[in-house]
Amino acid sequence: MIMMIRVNPEVQNALDNNQPVVALESTIISHGMPYPQNVKTALAVEAILRERGVIPATIGIIDGVGVVGMTPEEIEEFGKRQGIIKVSRRDLLVIMSRKLWGATTVATTMIFAAKAGIEVFVTGGIGGVHRGAQETFDISADLQELAHTNVSVVCAGAKAILDLPLTLEYLETFGVPVLGYKTEELAAFYTRTSGLKLDYKMDSEKEIAEAIVAKREMGLNGGVLIANPIPEEYAMNKEEMDKAINAAIDEMNKMGVHGKESTPFLLAKIKELTGGKSLDSNIQLVFNNAKVGAEIAKEICLLKR
Repeated sequence: MIMMIRVNPEVQNALDNNQPVVALESTIISHGMPYPQNVKTALAVEAILRERGVIPATIGIIDGVGVVGMTPEEIEEFGKRQGIIKVSRRDLLVIMSRKLWGATTVATTMIFAAKAGIEVFVTGGIGGVHRGAQETFDISADLQELAHTNVSVVCAGAKAILDLPLTLEYLETFGVPVLGYKTEELAAFYTRTSGLKLDYKMDSEKEIAEAIVAKREMGLNGGVLIANPIPEEYAMNKEEMDKAINAAIDEMNKMGVHGKESTPFLLAKIKELTGGKSLDSNIQLVFNNAKVGAEIAKEICLLKR
């Protein structure tokens, strides 16, 4: 049998012994920011997890093999290697059969995390329903993965470039619980509020862990989305962000950018329009999500003892 997934022995040992593990994606490394800042950020997120007694499992595809728990050397190569393909569910069969390198999105990171038995996954923001999707049907595969794959995702909400009301409605339609960590509103990535009320505010990581374990014990398939707002000191001004996002979307439409290239284009354009401030916020919100995700993973392990 062709080896399709390789789990780092440190990660496997932690899973076998009910020790906390948190999955991390690799698109943020290859498509999220320039080298060497991408590698520095990825290793810093791993360090945040380790400081809290949690084993990090950064996931990527190397020579057609899904690697769950890349080494620092592999992350370094991921950060500087040119031509790494952004891989969603539909791309997996070709990338793996051709033995290529691929960066995992939220959807594909969830797939590999679930196969390895990792419950908690930390990212920046999920994909969702794109603006104008009523005509284009441009909806991220992340949402269907959340509907069906048993992984809990800690994020700063959906990316602000999306249609947030429709994204929340889509998640509700497919029965994905959206839990606000110490907030009653859906976090909006660069900003703390969206004006969109959530059904459930959770006041602690333990409360979130109890909800996740209850879902698993009920045998209810699908993910859990934990919306964790960016810290106040790193949040962007909403009016400034709305202006930059609208300008970036106009530019994208003029250039005919679509599909999986849309998000990297928009994030890069917004970074340019905000003088780099949006990237700084992006990094800080990922750090914050790692802190919360680490505590949730530890609480889940305690509940399973």
